[in-house]
Amino acid sequence: MFRNQYDNDVTVWSPQGRIHQIEYAMEAVKQGSATVGLKSRSHAVLVALKRAQSELAAHQKKILHVDSHVGISIAGLTADARLLCNFMRQECLDSRFVFDRPLPVSRLVTLIGSKTQIPTQRYGRRPYGVGLLIAGYDDMGPHIFQTCPSANYFDCKAMSIGARSQSARTYLERHMDTFLDCELNDLVQHGLRGLRETLPAEQDLTTKNVSIGIVGKDMEFTIYDDGDVASFLEGLEERPQRRVAQPDDEPAAEKPEEPMEL
Repeated sequence: MFRNQYDNDVTVWSPQGRIHQIEYAMEAVKQGSATVGLKSRSHAVLVALKRAQSELAAHQKKILHVDSHVGISIAGLTADARLLCNFMRQECLDSRFVFDRPLPVSRLVTLIGSKTQIPTQRYGRRPYGVGLLIAGYDDMGPHIFQTCPSANYFDCKAMSIGARSQSARTYLERHMDTFLDCELNDLVQHGLRGLRETLPAEQDLTTKNVSIGIVGKDMEFTIYDDGDVASFLEGLEERPQRRVAQPDDEPAAEKPEEPMEL
């Protein structure tokens, strides 16, 4: 029995009880650039790695503003992410118009889960090929949620998705117990260190390839790009392997070929 007998549509099960189209959509998330989310008692932080298609192209946005109390970072197909982001914005606007209050973050994630579940069960549809990290703050405190193309969603203390994200998750697991009591700047530093673990040894984080989103108590969701990131990167120590690989008297290593930007 060949796999292609059972992967021609999302409604076809394999004899092993798997839906291959959903698994393929999950693989699309692993092709996107990495992003990290983590939270303390008072703040939730998103840190994302931006890519450019070429030297002539601008870096693509990886963190998107949804409402004053919530934002998302993405890994996967950007077009799918835009559609889901617009849906989330509309739901937040409806809540403010009808109930005169911000939409609770957990309720918003439930709505996203319901929307992404529909194409996993209908003939002729395909799953959304994007994973989201959702950072928000409401009456219950700060939140980090992860959503998947399979329509599953998880409430997380910290999480990383995207290409080479396992290295970042290892860092987050190692320091997870310290996050709750971290000051905001220390929390961002942990996010940057975790994100840096996903990079090859000859690369490092710069103001051009990093984006940061922060939300918290008495602080609306704010995105820091380009020069605004410099103050956070200043406190980040240089990678030891980078110092060894690229001494001052040697030219920088040629940039390795990146996987296709998604």
